[in-house]
This record gives sequence, structure tokens and C-alpha cells, in this order.
Amino acid sequence: ASVCSALGVEAPSSADKPLEILTKLTSGKGIDRVFMYNPDAVALWLFEKYTDIFTPVMLNSDITLPLQTVMPSVTPVCFATMYTGAEPEIHGIQSYTKPVIKTDTVFDVLIRNGKKPCIVSTGNDSMSKIFLEREMDYFIVETPDEANEKAIELIKEDKYDLICVYNANYDS
Repeated sequence: ASVCSALGVEAPSSADKPLEILTKLTSGKGIDRVFMYNPDAVALWLFEKYTDIFTPVMLNSDITLPLQTVMPSVTPVCFATMYTGAEPEIHGIQSYTKPVIKTDTVFDVLIRNGKKPCIVSTGNDSMSKIFLEREMDYFIVETPDEANEKAIELIKEDKYDLICVYNANYDS
């Protein structure tokens, strides 16, 4: 809901309300681009133990918010929840499985509103599987480095309203 609100469109149908801080941050005007980097398995304990490493990222971000996870906290369940705004019982992924989500997502909302989302992901990962079958661009690459390179290329091209990037750098 917060990403959609920031981009000036309604939230996915099952999502909660957007975070008020984002509405205040954009002064109700919205923004025109969102880049979401989805690092795998960055648990709160990592942040707490290595806060000094995360500090430069936070200082170069407009906003940093603590969030909670859903259970089970496995990648497909978490991504389905993040991008639908719905609980696992609603979006349907409740285990480490990767079916295509049929529930309304951020991607669906943006497409309906004439905006261009895309996904950059390494192959066979949750991001490259559960959001398929939508009229949007998918850049599925072999390695995390290729995903990062493609993301930089897409940012420079500046033709997408939402770029979502996933790679398994933490896992590897």
C-alpha cells in the first residue's frame, strides 16, 4: 500500500492502509520512481549486530522503517505478503512453494494505472516465479552480479516506474 500511495495509485485490493510517514514525506504529491532492492535473509539480528554497515545505506535513503515478517518467514511467503499487502491466508502461499499469485499485487495496480513495473531476478527464485503472467517486463538472469548490472542499466534507462530487484547474494 505504501509503494502504491507514494506512486499516486490505489493499493492492492487486500492491502492495509499505507504508512502515514510516507504520505507526509512526499507531501501528498507522490513520487515518480521506486527502486526496491530485496536482499534475501537480512534479518533484524544482522541489522542489530552490524548497524555500522547499514548506516551509510540509511543515510542515503529518504526513509528507513523497521518492519515485521510473516510466518513462516520463508522467501515466497514474505514476497507474496510484501507485494500483495495480504496475509498468507489471503494470497495463498503458506510454505516454501512458488505458485503464480492470483491475488492483486502492486504490479497489477501499477499496470492498471498505466505505469511500468519490472522485476530483475536470478532464475528459479521466488521473484522470478510467483509474479509471472502479468503484462510487464521480467529480466531473469543467471547470477547475482548480472542482476545488479541489469538493475543499474534499467535505472539509467529511466523507463520504469517500479524496478524490483532480487538476488541471492546473502545466500551465496
